[in-house]
Amino acid sequence: MEPRPDPGGLLVSERAVLSPWDGREVGRVRVPSAAEVEAAVAGAVKAFEATRRMPTWRRSAVLRDVAARLLDRRDALAAIVVGEAGKPLKAARAEVARSAQTFLAAATACETPRAELMPLDVNASSEGRWGILRRFPLGPVCAITPFNFPLNLTAHKVAPAIAVGAPVVQKPASQTPLSALALREVVLAAGWPEEAYSVLPLSGAEGERLVLDPRLPVVSFTGSASVGWRLKELVPRKRVGLELGGNAAAVVHADADVEDAASRAVPGAFGYAGQSCISLQRTLVHESVYDAFRERFLERARALVVGDPAEEATDVGPMITEADAARAEAWVAEAVSAGAALLLGGTRRGSLLTPSVLERTQPRMKVECAEVFAPVVTLSPYRDFDEALARVNASSFGLQAGVFTRDLSRVERAFETLEVGGVVVNDVPTWRADRMPYGGVKDSGTGREGPAFAMEEMTEPRLLVLRAP
Repeated sequence: MEPRPDPGGLLVSERAVLSPWDGREVGRVRVPSAAEVEAAVAGAVKAFEATRRMPTWRRSAVLRDVAARLLDRRDALAAIVVGEAGKPLKAARAEVARSAQTFLAAATACETPRAELMPLDVNASSEGRWGILRRFPLGPVCAITPFNFPLNLTAHKVAPAIAVGAPVVQKPASQTPLSALALREVVLAAGWPEEAYSVLPLSGAEGERLVLDPRLPVVSFTGSASVGWRLKELVPRKRVGLELGGNAAAVVHADADVEDAASRAVPGAFGYAGQSCISLQRTLVHESVYDAFRERFLERARALVVGDPAEEATDVGPMITEADAARAEAWVAEAVSAGAALLLGGTRRGSLLTPSVLERTQPRMKVECAEVFAPVVTLSPYRDFDEALARVNASSFGLQAGVFTRDLSRVERAFETLEVGGVVVNDVPTWRADRMPYGGVKDSGTGREGPAFAMEEMTEPRLLVLRAP
């Protein structure tokens, strides 16, 4: 970070944004001063008086316009995601498309808000009375977003806020501020008031001050469990939504289509170098099909193209920093030294860790019990379906799980037993539709994302009681 004079003669700070792939500078961001942060929060409070009264059709029009503009700028936005996040180009393009869908989902939810008309004349004293229940925005939203989906996970906070009429003050991840700044340009071009959306490239400590600010009654945080739960403890009276880590598992039962399961498991484990909180990390396979699954899985994993994220053919690019890649490499080596077998990968060049597959792992190994957040997956056989479900639950996390089976009774058992926010049948836990309720239990967080569900988190119900004259 270096100071430079601005046109007014004051010194301002700038910070370079570096590519995870080759370390080159891909952009620079201005680091806001304390006065600018205060202006952003005060501006959001002022803007709320207008946005809370903005009619539904206008909010919906803004959301639909944003979606169209995102698709119009798809290539430019994808290039930003590739540059600052190291995400492979085809995955970056998919993220832009998903971001547009997130705004469209918010528009639909905005147009069909939850409201309820209820008769209250259940006894003689309330005869002639009706209730109308509506939801109203709590106020400006403090949004803290991660590096791994810098555009779409920003969309998942900004779109529902616009839908309910709430301004947003966002602190993006320090590694990936450019995507959020680009999205802000799009949102303002679509007609959302300038003061109603600020992007502040702050440090974690400075972001914490935003969380503590009483003028921002809603906090929407996506990031690590340790940081998220600490922030919630700091503001127990605020509405805090936490989308945190995971240790996602899939169960492949004996009756599953093994070829299909393997074809889905490989991208589920190694997409974006495993840097997703629902990346497939633990794969439990029935012993009768274990060898067949392992063979197909390894065959597909070996075929992955690993390298420069800007290349069209690349499947797996770098991790966000070399330190993160070195940490994951060390976890793999630690597991091997404790008796695990390395079937594939385990090598690193800078921030690029090759897709790594382990078997014969033990529950207390970090690659099994912690969130690896890297292109690392474990394969383990099991005998009994209920045993497999218990092993999935033997985790401090509970975000999503996958179950491959043709038996609906097993599907029902998994749904009732698994301690997760979502059970995905005949696909990996990495699967997500942006309209669906998304969130977890245990250390994986609290609250739900998905525009319609995030809107609930950002609003409160209010009842109007009508008495006939």
